[in-house]
Amino acid sequence: TPSELALVRMSNDKKLPVDQRRNYKGVGNCIARIAKEEGAPALFTGAPATVLRACLLSACAMGITSEIKMRLSKSGYFGEGGKAFGGVPMLFCATLVSSFCANTVANPFDVVKSRMQSSAAEYGSMVDCFVKTVADEGVLKLWSGFVPAFLKLAPYTVISLLLTDHITKIVTGKEAL
Repeated sequence: TPSELALVRMSNDKKLPVDQRRNYKGVGNCIARIAKEEGAPALFTGAPATVLRACLLSACAMGITSEIKMRLSKSGYFGEGGKAFGGVPMLFCATLVSSFCANTVANPFDVVKSRMQSSAAEYGSMVDCFVKTVADEGVLKLWSGFVPAFLKLAPYTVISLLLTDHITKIVTGKEAL
């Protein structure tokens, strides 16, 4: 997460009043200064939220895609067994829905991660950040940035899972999802 921390810090630096900006010269400078000024462990600020987010995102995307694909293949909307046009339309729909669900589950952790990385001194832990965010700004604040995150995640999920499924079929003769 050091590079992700640098990204968050550099993005937020421009939002600060001029006298409070750190004026990082680049990613390398940002990482070096954080390590020097805050200590090397500070480079992993927000790591637990990052790991939980990644786990939830992947688990939801894979699990929900499989479940929806199974249900859609039985529905008849995509041909017999969902095989119309090589199964691509069915898998496209399944991955799009799973991407939405995965983003819904993971977005609160993304918000917490970003908040901890931009101002770690405010929060004692990931749980503290969750509690303070909900108490101060309401539970819906945990889904701020949902639309841009979904617009970024959906194409990635659709493309990567379509490719995974088709490459697995070519190599093993079985479906991956």
